Amino acid sequence: MIQPEQLVEAEWAEWYRLTPVQRWLESEKLWQTYLGFGGLLEPEPDTQSPFFDARASRPRAAYGRTGVRILRRGRV
Repeated sequence: MIQPEQLVEAEWAEWYRLTPVQRWLESEKLWQTYLGFGGLLEPEPDTQSPFFDARASRPRAAYGRTGVRILRRGRV
């Protein structure tokens, strides 16, 4: 019988050994971490889609700005 370590790294082999329910629970932990770091569940706009509407409203960037710049106000 082929062992998972023969095909993938140890971390992935550990994942493959989990039951589907255990994988689901571990995935839930990962999603909570992702959302905790500020991740969003909204998809990125697909500009190649025939349904893309550039005029449609979308969530604003962080702090309501169109981009993020770092300004230096003094010597480093």
